[in-house]
Amino acid sequence: MNEPQFALRIRQHLNQGARVDARVAAQLRAAREQALARHRSEPEAGLALASNALGRLGGVRGLSLRVLLPLVILGVAFATAVAWQQTQRVAEVEELDAQLLSSDLPIDAYLDQGFAAWLKRRASQ
Repeated sequence: MNEPQFALRIRQHLNQGARVDARVAAQLRAAREQALARHRSEPEAGLALASNALGRLGGVRGLSLRVLLPLVILGVAFATAVAWQQTQRVAEVEELDAQLLSSDLPIDAYLDQGFAAWLKRRASQ
């Protein structure tokens, strides 16, 4: 037996079992309509609680916490990234200064264009 035949047999059995008298059918219909009406009128509990909590915490001039909180987090993350980058730059400059000052060559040698050309030729060999 393939799937469509099986589905047809199940449907036939369900249709046969669904035959009830008119009074029971009316009670079932009324109970179903009451359940649907209750379901439509009740808000979802989790969303209602979250919405109420966010509403109580408020916002600034109509902006809710759902908008402000991510913006604040992004601002803090951006400021942290900029500060970290500045710290890295300062550390690199300090390290370069320390290497220049502790080198055997005078600082003027690094500024001389001929010396830079000599370093390039030496590095390529």
